[in-house]
Amino acid sequence: MARTQLRAARLGPRDVLHVGSSGLRSRPVRIVLSALGIAIGIATMIAVVGISASSQAQLLRQLDELGTNMLVAKPGESMFTGQDVKLPKESPGMVGRIDGVEQVGATGDVARSVRRSEKIPPEETAGISVKAADQDLLKVLRGRLARGTWLNAANGRYPSVVLGHVAADRLGITEPGRRVWLDDRYFTVIGILAPLPLAPEIERSALVGWSAAEQLLGFDGHPTSLYERSTDASVQRVRSLLAATVDPRNPQNVSVSDPSSALRAKAATEGAFSTLLLGLGGIALLVGGVGVANTMIISVLERRHEIGLRRSLGATRGQIRIQFVTESLMLSGLGGLAGAALGAAATGVYATSGGLPWVVPLWAVTGGFAATLAIGTVAGLYPAVRASRLSPTLALQAG
Repeated sequence: MARTQLRAARLGPRDVLHVGSSGLRSRPVRIVLSALGIAIGIATMIAVVGISASSQAQLLRQLDELGTNMLVAKPGESMFTGQDVKLPKESPGMVGRIDGVEQVGATGDVARSVRRSEKIPPEETAGISVKAADQDLLKVLRGRLARGTWLNAANGRYPSVVLGHVAADRLGITEPGRRVWLDDRYFTVIGILAPLPLAPEIERSALVGWSAAEQLLGFDGHPTSLYERSTDASVQRVRSLLAATVDPRNPQNVSVSDPSSALRAKAATEGAFSTLLLGLGGIALLVGGVGVANTMIISVLERRHEIGLRRSLGATRGQIRIQFVTESLMLSGLGGLAGAALGAAATGVYATSGGLPWVVPLWAVTGGFAATLAIGTVAGLYPAVRASRLSPTLALQAG
């Protein structure tokens, strides 16, 4: 009579998930605490990457708004005398005639101090400089007024002043209409500027109309900073011509800079200091993986009777291994999902509070979740192998 060979039943995906989740359902508190370590590690990593990406997106958005086609020309030191040089009075008009230049604005330093009132000592300037400004400056800088109005042909001839937002804060001026003491008379504040990332020197200045500066403050009319906007295609060509155009006799005494390069460099290096925090998040993730492994080993010890019973009913070693590896993967996966949600939420809170765009890179979420699954697999291998090697008879006796 032929002997029929018995074969172990194959476990389908549904069966694997059922037996793998049985240990999670029976010990919910321990599972939550074990998954918490994984969640903290993933949340830290995603939050660090997300906050860095949000800050970078904000800088790139500022660059798009402010443009990268502005150049600034300033006087340097004379190569022969070592003294400061002055730009010609007619240099703004000369720069405006360069092919490709669309807008030109100028400021001139005025050797005067601005104070809240005449009772404050002259030496207490609070780091605020006084500058003459032409009417086109705000348009060239693509700036805007937080309050009030800008200098024009009418008010630029009278004792009126526009404050950069830092200067206004240091003077304690919050609304137009207030007066500040400039040189030996009061000037009326007609406007307060919003922040200007491409021109921080303007943010710390009190701006007076060009005519008023010459008539009331003794300004000599020589510009000290020329701001120009050109078409994107002609920026490099204009830069090569700018110094010679500003001062044809001594072009070597003119310094030309690109203010947007600082923002571009900052955007490129954003996140460089997050490497340490990413490392800390990785360490937390590894600690969480050790916690998962420890939980799985304890689970094997506590469930020896269950393992022996399953083995005696025909479960193979491979099925036992699959059960415990699946349980470890599900435990790590739950921690990974919770950590991804926490990291994205932390990024959202930071971005909202700072007025930044909320950016969570997809690669950070998918990479972090893949890392949790890898750690879950590694953490579950040893307990799974150990469980599969238990003798059914000894396991039932131990139970």
